[in-house]
Amino acid sequence: MSEPSPLGPVDSSRVPRFAGPATFARLPRLDQVDRCDVAVVGVPFDSGVSYRPGARFGPSAVREASRLLRPYNPALDVSPFAAQQVADAGDIACNPFDIGEAVETIEHAAGELQDAGARLVTIGGDHTIALPLLRSVARRRGPVALLHFDAHLDTWDTYFGAEYTHGTPFRRAVEEGLLDTEAVSHVGTRGPLYGKRDLEEDRRLGFGIITSGDVMRRGVDETVDALRQRIGDRPLYVSIDIDVLDPAHAPGTGTPEAGGLTSRELLEILRGLAGADLVGADVVEVAPAYDHAEITSVAASHVAYDLVSLLALGGKA
Repeated sequence: MSEPSPLGPVDSSRVPRFAGPATFARLPRLDQVDRCDVAVVGVPFDSGVSYRPGARFGPSAVREASRLLRPYNPALDVSPFAAQQVADAGDIACNPFDIGEAVETIEHAAGELQDAGARLVTIGGDHTIALPLLRSVARRRGPVALLHFDAHLDTWDTYFGAEYTHGTPFRRAVEEGLLDTEAVSHVGTRGPLYGKRDLEEDRRLGFGIITSGDVMRRGVDETVDALRQRIGDRPLYVSIDIDVLDPAHAPGTGTPEAGGLTSRELLEILRGLAGADLVGADVVEVAPAYDHAEITSVAASHVAYDLVSLLALGGKA
């Protein structure tokens, strides 16, 4: 007996987009569906930030900005909400005063969703949350390839003696054996560092780097080719700090750096990953208090939409 057709978004020809609950893309809640292939889940946690706070309000802002998303993605020729059951799984509530406990809570909650058969597109929250999400994915798929879109390396060792912050998740992930270090890349990095040693240590951990300047000079197609060659057919996790975008395209973030990608470049690079074995993804560091006219939240909502679309085109549960 065939499975029932997926339950999709609220019909915007009957209910105006500005009315009703702001689930992601106006999708059903998790408790409204019998199965869930892709769960969009929020993690309103920002206790790991080193500069501007406020990303704890990111999930709600991105959901609100996603009201205008439509069910067909012409850039990827897919109807992501018809090809798979997508649902909004709400927020993972975690302790804002204890980073260690919060990391454990996120890992456990993500694991429960994955055990139920869902792949996750997670909306942060700060970049600390990538570590427990990678732990949960790696427990099921083994070490994974990583594409990390960010202005920053996020492979520093500690901040003020703290090992778990938004600037350290990928060093911890390498140390814990969560990543296939033959296939890990930063994309869009730029801006000043503490010293040349930052780059040397990053290389030692196995990361390749395509800077924002490289993307500008090489173009999207050459960038995608280089990334796909490095990924191969490995299971892939994509982690996107919205500050990979230039502040003109994402002012609402905690650690902005001039000279970043355009939203068009980021979306086109993601679309170039169609058919990859995508096992999960996150979009983090949207801090709406610093946003203007929802510029950052709108960009993040479209990024999340394209990630859901990529999950409809390839990958294994």
